[in-house]
Amino acid sequence: MKRIALAVVALMSSVSASAETVVITAGRMLDVASGTMMEKPIIVVEDGRITKVGRQGELAVTDGKRIDLGALTILPGLIDMHVHLTSDPTLSGMQALSYPSSFWTVLGTAMAKRTIDAGFTTVRNVGASDYADLALKMAIERGAIPGPRIVPATYAIGATGGHCDSNELPANYVFDRPGIADGPDGVRQKVRELHRRGAEVIKYCATGGVFSIGTSVGAQQYTQAEMNALVDEAHMLGLKVAAHAHGTNGIKAAIRAGVDTVEHVSFADAEAFELAKKAGTWFSMDIYNDDYILAEGAKNGVPESSLAKEREVGLRQRQTFQAAWKAGLKMAFGSDAGVYPHGDNARQFGKMVEWGMTPIDAIRAATVKAAEALGREADVGQIAPGRYADIIAVAGDPTRDVTLLRDVKMVVKGGLVVKDAR
Repeated sequence: MKRIALAVVALMSSVSASAETVVITAGRMLDVASGTMMEKPIIVVEDGRITKVGRQGELAVTDGKRIDLGALTILPGLIDMHVHLTSDPTLSGMQALSYPSSFWTVLGTAMAKRTIDAGFTTVRNVGASDYADLALKMAIERGAIPGPRIVPATYAIGATGGHCDSNELPANYVFDRPGIADGPDGVRQKVRELHRRGAEVIKYCATGGVFSIGTSVGAQQYTQAEMNALVDEAHMLGLKVAAHAHGTNGIKAAIRAGVDTVEHVSFADAEAFELAKKAGTWFSMDIYNDDYILAEGAKNGVPESSLAKEREVGLRQRQTFQAAWKAGLKMAFGSDAGVYPHGDNARQFGKMVEWGMTPIDAIRAATVKAAEALGREADVGQIAPGRYADIIAVAGDPTRDVTLLRDVKMVVKGGLVVKDAR
């Protein structure tokens, strides 16, 4: 009985410690939903979640640990809907084959830190080998390593010989390809398997891509029946679905299948826009990385065939982004970090503004809108009661100069300071 009593006391002490009150103050707070600034905000946090938001001097606050951010402007932690934490763009092409599979998981620990230091406190990792993104998520949640909240896809699902397959080696090499599935029954089984392993979103390749060998960038790679089965199975299991799709036909097939987000969306046409509007499909478009790929790709080992495809895609994708925004499509922030350096995710904000969004629209795409697209708006995306206390701080007004988000001074995740560069 004595041992049980001691265990109960220890447990209560642990709960009490985790429920510590934290009080955060700053010069200004951006309300991303309204686009307005609150002067001298004060935020009360308990057990990692926000309980009160008000103005200093007006909101009664009990004692607690203080985090004073001085004159800085705070806003919600940013969300990136499309990252590959276990990828490094400087190890592209055949040179990546020189490293064991365990190397990429270890590499991901460094990339996770770069990502959260850049102010991205939540990411959706849309493809990783060896369940590495799941491993990173677990390590971060245990406090073993710093990093963002991760929504893992584990393996991206793809057709034999398609963009999500491995086509680099000669035909006589036989090796395991855990993400490959063909036929309606095959893709259903693969969704079930990834769900069993811990996937929280399903990502599949509807078309070819830039970095795959032997595929046309826009060619459709799953039939309508296969996509229908994959999405149906995922939704039945309560999982959202992201479809990699550059080509027009593949984009439309993915939307008709009921995917939640379409990634890249380079060659979408007016019919695709109408289908997406009717279905409520989100577009996640990585419109910065063309600059990096064409400037650094050859040096990083990207083969000329892929660089040629990038030259075909880059400008057209940005034009599609502009047209989609003008057409009123639902758009969330997705950078494809890993194709360009992790930690530089916020470079995309400038491109989003250059191609049609206002700064507040671009910020919303990476906060309140991304949270909605994830289906996690009760947890992230705003500084509001009930949400995690994921907060970043910048010097100045990002609604006037969105590039300020490339220089995040402070990062708070769950009420704990994870970066202080003031």
